[in-house]
Amino acid sequence: MLSEKMNEALNVQLNKEIYSAYLYMSMSAYSSYIGLDGFANWFMIQYQEEMTHAMKIYDYINDHGNQVKLMKIPQPPTTFDSALDMFEKTLEHEKFVTNSINELVDLAIEEKDHATYTFLQWYVSEQIEEESNDNEILSKLKLMGNDGSGMYMLNKELSQRVFVPEYTSKALSGSQNQTDNKSQ
Repeated sequence: MLSEKMNEALNVQLNKEIYSAYLYMSMSAYSSYIGLDGFANWFMIQYQEEMTHAMKIYDYINDHGNQVKLMKIPQPPTTFDSALDMFEKTLEHEKFVTNSINELVDLAIEEKDHATYTFLQWYVSEQIEEESNDNEILSKLKLMGNDGSGMYMLNKELSQRVFVPEYTSKALSGSQNQTDNKSQ
């Protein structure tokens, strides 16, 4: 079993991951609304990834015989100033998540919870990738400025992203077999 303190912290992180998914779904919806279907695709894939991150924590809590506690999820913003604004907010949010994961790692060390420490290392690596991807797209957006042809090309590039499940939740699959392979 997880300590009460660790269980509470993991439940908070689970709900942060669900908020992340909700935020990216909102960005996908807004991108569709303004005609950037490639951006909408990118953000919808991001939504799916965040839900798998949440379900991974959900299963971890359950596997340790602790209770999952779902909390109120705040409404994300529904409009954005531009594609650049969405990715600036995405990077800012991912930095927030990185800090949150780092705090969980610190707690696992403090609690001498070696299993949770090991479990969280996947998230530490994932956050490096998340921030790197966001920075790459931000660089492209800043480089192109208001160039419509550049936006067209980036929109097309982002439309090619596909969701490759990196985790199959026991709760969703109904089986005890999980894949914990990193993809992409």
